[in-house]
Amino acid sequence: MRLFRSAVLVSLITLTACASVGKSKLNPFNWFGGSKEVMAIPLAAAAPDDRLLIETVLDLKIDKFPGGAIVRATGLPPTQGYWDAELVAQPVDDKGRLVLDFRIFPPISAAGVVNQQSREVLVGLRLSNIKLQDVRQIIVQGAKNARSSSR
Repeated sequence: MRLFRSAVLVSLITLTACASVGKSKLNPFNWFGGSKEVMAIPLAAAAPDDRLLIETVLDLKIDKFPGGAIVRATGLPPTQGYWDAELVAQPVDDKGRLVLDFRIFPPISAAGVVNQQSREVLVGLRLSNIKLQDVRQIIVQGAKNARSSSR
């Protein structure tokens, strides 16, 4: 019983230290922070995809949930009418970077440009803890820019 109490006490102290140290890698609340704009990564050879890269990636958020994370990205195409958006994963590289291409189909017929809010496209991708095991940085890239979030 004494050994059990000691183990519980050490566990609580460790968890308290993780929560109090803002940059600790053990703290699950800061596994992926805010995003920042980065240089785009060259496209890897992958299965052919007829969709285009979104013109601009505006925002990237990664929300933790039990068992994994949800990657949410907001993109801005040049006009209205773009459809079937998806984050397409490239293989994780040796630096622990997971690159997600923000792919989308262009409009079937000519479309106008009204305002930015009406053109924004939001897309998400669920990643399990197993897929995130070796990932240190997630990058979502479009045609003109990329956004990144690191652990």
